[in-house]
Amino acid sequence: MDSPSMTVRQVANYLNVDTKTVYRLTQKGELPGFKVAGTWRFKREDVEHWIEERKHAAAQREVE
Repeated sequence: MDSPSMTVRQVANYLNVDTKTVYRLTQKGELPGFKVAGTWRFKREDVEHWIEERKHAAAQREVE
């Protein structure tokens, strides 16, 4: 069973980026996350939805 939330490191591994990138995107409000006891957590479905939004936006830019 998947954990109900992902850590910064898990999201970074999932997206194949550095943890600093995850922190930066989250602090800018681009990547949806929430804090628990002062540390960032992410719902997998929110991250997957965020990815789909980025894919859709990229596809729209290619059409224009």
